[in-house]
Amino acid sequence: MPHISVKMFPGRDEKTKKDLADKLHELAVKELACPEGAVSVSVEDIEKEKWNEEVLEKIDENDMLVKPNY
Repeated sequence: MPHISVKMFPGRDEKTKKDLADKLHELAVKELACPEGAVSVSVEDIEKEKWNEEVLEKIDENDMLVKPNY
């Protein structure tokens, strides 16, 4: 606890994804006062054509605290 899941369109290299995951991990540890070993982060590429069904339709609107403008 906690787990941070990032889903995005393909196209970013592994270093960029790892850097993002590391920064999110660091922020969660700091802001939530968690031990480093308690926080996990995953990054998953989702094809644009599957975005609505794989991402938007699976997230409860009340759980999306920062909403996209599309």
